[in-house]
Amino acid sequence: MTTVLTAGLGLKPQHYDAALGCRADGLWFEVHPENYMVAGGPRLAWLEAIRARHAISLHGVALSLAADAEPDPAHLARLAGLARRIEPALISEHLAWSTWRGAFHPDLLPFPRTDEALARVADNVFRTQDALQRRIAIENPSHYLHIGGHAWDEIDFLAELARRTGCGLLLDVNNVYVSARNLGYSADAYLDAFPGEPVMEVHLAGHTPDPNLGEALLVDTHDAPVAPEVWTLYERLIARIGARPTLIERDDKLPDFATLFAERQRAEAVLRTPLARAA
Repeated sequence: MTTVLTAGLGLKPQHYDAALGCRADGLWFEVHPENYMVAGGPRLAWLEAIRARHAISLHGVALSLAADAEPDPAHLARLAGLARRIEPALISEHLAWSTWRGAFHPDLLPFPRTDEALARVADNVFRTQDALQRRIAIENPSHYLHIGGHAWDEIDFLAELARRTGCGLLLDVNNVYVSARNLGYSADAYLDAFPGEPVMEVHLAGHTPDPNLGEALLVDTHDAPVAPEVWTLYERLIARIGARPTLIERDDKLPDFATLFAERQRAEAVLRTPLARAA
């Protein structure tokens, strides 16, 4: 019988032992594949040990799908090799770019949503899915300033990308909240308009005010608990689209495993009602 993925956690080296020993139903773990695209060694061995007991999701940060170039073939080949080895339940990437003419930027950068950009991103998603021989999910970005030149609304852009390529979508609720606060639109309205059918995964994370601008600029830092406002948005989303595999993202200022697991349990509780109805 296939295990239904419910709420998961980002896997960090500090928590390998606790993760390995945890037996919660539906629990899964997500990693950045770039940290494991190696031929061997202890890190890969740990991941394989976790994979023997739990489902794994690969959440990439380096394919640069919105760049004006195809994904690096060597990088894509290494990713495909890791996917064959780990057989993840989910693979995802960002709607962003991070490379330009041989330069690599340590961030996920925005772009104008033009027809040309849509065609380019779609081509890169096709290339990625062909290399992986599977569907991937694309994540909505977080925004910090207004960028001109958009021909497409973000939701329409993502929906059309999914329609053209057959890819899924990863809906990051914290990104929606941060972007709505920073750019001055309604997070409720965004979530209500987001297409539910292609959503393969949901992310929840924490954010912090900018050190200089304070609450005027929220930063998607992944270094704090999920905010009450984000929990409320998540409950609203799941009530509308039904249960989807949901990740608690925490990348800095890591608490102990029990603290993260408690957040995971809160997401699990939100998912339980639609799962019971489906059963």
